[in-house]
Amino acid sequence: MSSPRSVTVVRAIKVRPGNRAEMPEHVATEEPMEIRVGGPGQDPRPLAVTMRTPGHDFELAVGFAITEGVTDRNGVVSVSYCHAPRDADSRDAEDDRYNTVSLKLNHTWEPWEPARLFAASASCGVCGKSSIASVEVGCPPVPAAPPIPASMVPLLPVDKVIGHTVIGHTVIGHTVIGHTVAGAVLAGSVLMVSGRVSFEIVQKAAVAGIGTIAAVSAPSSLAVEAAERLGVALIAFVRGGSFNVYSHPERLLLDD
Repeated sequence: MSSPRSVTVVRAIKVRPGNRAEMPEHVATEEPMEIRVGGPGQDPRPLAVTMRTPGHDFELAVGFAITEGVTDRNGVVSVSYCHAPRDADSRDAEDDRYNTVSLKLNHTWEPWEPARLFAASASCGVCGKSSIASVEVGCPPVPAAPPIPASMVPLLPVDKVIGHTVIGHTVIGHTVIGHTVAGAVLAGSVLMVSGRVSFEIVQKAAVAGIGTIAAVSAPSSLAVEAAERLGVALIAFVRGGSFNVYSHPERLLLDD
């Protein structure tokens, strides 16, 4: 039986001054986890969905339930992963098993109203979605756009660059997505991120129609997967003239 994976291997183009090579790269695994709760005689029912790096899942589930007022420190009888169906022996079934945690309480629990389920929050925008299947917001891939010169990328972390036009391409900060004009063409724009690139950031960029994300820190596995699927170029570790490209390198004009 497999166990939760905290690290995922992906492919990346590592761009260094005077050199470029495609090679494996280890990134932190990011996956949704559904928390279910049930009291005496109750089947476990959805409480919330949160994004996390697998590991210490039971502690996360218990802590979430306590801080949200579902129970107290003495109210949890047991914690377990969801059992996969007997006829399911695929890797997907195993992944689903480790992405659902059930808490059994020593007291009755009444599920929150749908609005409360959606609003429950921890540290990311998807927390509180009432099922794992509802985490992803469907949107078409970002359309093609003229490639961005690779020489522009090392300039992005400079504070005075953010919010201005660099080499004919707009660089916008994360918080201005909601201020963009509806229907604006942003496929040739770059979203500069100061921290780790998560699934949520990629999804928001894609919904806004932004074609490229650049970050000074690392991406998660789910961010890389979503960027590839949604047509977004994901660039990370933008430091000292170097960077890694994890998806859609055709959006960059890489030097030969």
